[in-house]
Amino acid sequence: MSRRPINPSRRISESGAAPFPSSLHSRSRSPSYVSIALVILGVFLVVGYLYRGQGTFGSNKAVSRVEGDFSCTLEVERAIPVLKKAYGDSMHRVLHVGPDTCSVVSKLLREEDTEAWGIEPYDIEDADRKCKSLVHRGIVRVADIKFPLPYRPKSFSLVIVSDALEYLSPKFLNRTLPELGRVSADGLVIFTGYPRHQKAKAADKAKYGRLAKLRSSTWWIRYFVQMSLEENEGVIKKFEQAAEKKSYRSSCQIFHLKSYN
Repeated sequence: MSRRPINPSRRISESGAAPFPSSLHSRSRSPSYVSIALVILGVFLVVGYLYRGQGTFGSNKAVSRVEGDFSCTLEVERAIPVLKKAYGDSMHRVLHVGPDTCSVVSKLLREEDTEAWGIEPYDIEDADRKCKSLVHRGIVRVADIKFPLPYRPKSFSLVIVSDALEYLSPKFLNRTLPELGRVSADGLVIFTGYPRHQKAKAADKAKYGRLAKLRSSTWWIRYFVQMSLEENEGVIKKFEQAAEKKSYRSSCQIFHLKSYN
């Protein structure tokens, strides 16, 4: 759900300051420097607002469409340079699954030697022209992830998921997670919120059909073991080293899992 921008323009009085009573030189009023400064400031504010409204594709979409001002999809975009260091060649064919996948896919496609696709699990009626173009070209698909994914086994070297698993009931989570592992060849990366973000996600029910269920890292690790998904310790170490060098600190939980053999 996109937010409607608030019109920041205000009417600014253009009248000058009244002349001093003691002025004997001319009937013309002296220009008000305060009014001129306000007019100039107003112009800058309007220009800045219009420039920000146009923006670059995907720059703030994750925040505007994921309610509650919290988005692990936005976190994926921030983490791309770190992920490339950790996964190396495995970042050549990437599938992103989650809301606002168009913004993630667009950023991945700008990376050198990287092919990217996306699955948007939710409605994209308010998507912009560039996103609809990605859908038209088959790069992004709108699909319900509660059902089998429309890809062959190991179609992608890496699968990245964000803001998606939290909205699945245990019944569907048991189906979807193995599907994500099935279509990945080298790994599965899951970005999910911390339980403390639950309040920020409370407004999501209207869009996603249910409230997000944000779980602890302990819960997730136990669940991965239950689903026979093993954490990739080698990648975890590389990711932590790259994150330290780039001064990257995630606001989300990030799990690096091995693909099914």
